[in-house]
Amino acid sequence: MVDLIEKKRDNKEHSYEEIQFIINQYMQNKIPDYQISAWAMAIYFNSMSELELTYLTEALVASGEQLDLSDINGIKVDKHSTGGVGDTTTLIVAPLVASLGVPVAKMSGRGLGYTGGTVDKLNSIPGFNTDLSMSNFIHLVNQQKLAIIGQTKNLTPADKKLYSLRDVTATVDSIPLIASSIMSKKIAAGADCLILDVKLGSGAFMKTLDSAENLASTMVKIGKNHNKKTMAIISNMDEPLGYMIGNALEVKEAIETLKGNGPKDLEELSLVLASYMVYFANKATSVKQAQVMLRETISSGKAIETFKTFIASQGGNSTVVDNVSLLPKARYQIPVYSKEEGFVSAISAHQIGTIAMLLGAGRTTKTSVIDPAVGIELRKKVGEHVKKNEPLAFLHINDNKPSNIISQVESSFTISTEKQEPNRLIYKTIF
Repeated sequence: MVDLIEKKRDNKEHSYEEIQFIINQYMQNKIPDYQISAWAMAIYFNSMSELELTYLTEALVASGEQLDLSDINGIKVDKHSTGGVGDTTTLIVAPLVASLGVPVAKMSGRGLGYTGGTVDKLNSIPGFNTDLSMSNFIHLVNQQKLAIIGQTKNLTPADKKLYSLRDVTATVDSIPLIASSIMSKKIAAGADCLILDVKLGSGAFMKTLDSAENLASTMVKIGKNHNKKTMAIISNMDEPLGYMIGNALEVKEAIETLKGNGPKDLEELSLVLASYMVYFANKATSVKQAQVMLRETISSGKAIETFKTFIASQGGNSTVVDNVSLLPKARYQIPVYSKEEGFVSAISAHQIGTIAMLLGAGRTTKTSVIDPAVGIELRKKVGEHVKKNEPLAFLHINDNKPSNIISQVESSFTISTEKQEPNRLIYKTIF
């Protein structure tokens, strides 16, 4: 292992056998953490070649179980977001795509950080169950084209072990290690096509367009090298997506969007992601045609009916679709007023996300318990006019939080005298 650390330190390329050796021996506890830490730091400084990344991803995938979706009819599509604030797209995209007959067999995780993951959001629906047997999971996808389950414990265990070490050795933000981590889970999950949503901005991991583009293109290359049809879009996360941040709140907003009444930015991003999924599954001859078809499923009510069927099939109370008041509701809704008149020129997604997490909408540690009812409801977005003493947002809380939370929300908004153009939603698409 010393020789291999030295090789990567000197910016030389690992062979397939060398990477297999490192991952296999590490999983057998034959290589100590301090040597893997040194190796990860060498990767941090010297990166990895495309070939090395392919080998590393393959080794991570092979370290655990891989889902066999061959019994599901049709081309299986999946999407992945690198995470953001108010990012509810999976709850919208999955039923949209399924309503056009495209199978979505999705494995999603719980959140760590800003807000809950997809599983946390779905679990805020009374009775909803993401702990399905594999046979039931496959049956549901064949029957209704959609099922979502929680990640199995034995999916890419080498990645979990490596990530926990990166977390405490300042090697988390390494493009090759991020890309192989994300893509190993997606490849092990068994879909044929992958649509990636790489977030860019204050509420995202990637803060510059160059770094976001680097991550997106690296993941696309890994996907293609593993025979997965893969593309990525780079989308804005300088301000939260939509108006709702919090688990039950985001489910409510997803329902409204599937009915055609959702926020413009959330609807647009969901339609773009869904269009590529439909196109990749050969259900449309172009992305443009796919988007027309998807809009029709919203206006006809087919999309929301698909969501309703999906909820019921996994034990959830599907009447929440017609009566969102059945979702968990916080005891207090506290307004946060603007202290001046003007135009909203910026909303810090990072700050809003952090506040939502502190309220209980996200996890500070893996053992933190999420409160599905709490969160933040924005009333203004970038570019909109606000009067003095008009609400900027509402806090949905279950106990009387100190006033500094209100001041933190106030400081998340920047008010200017001149009107600001709304944020650009999509920066780039990468194939």
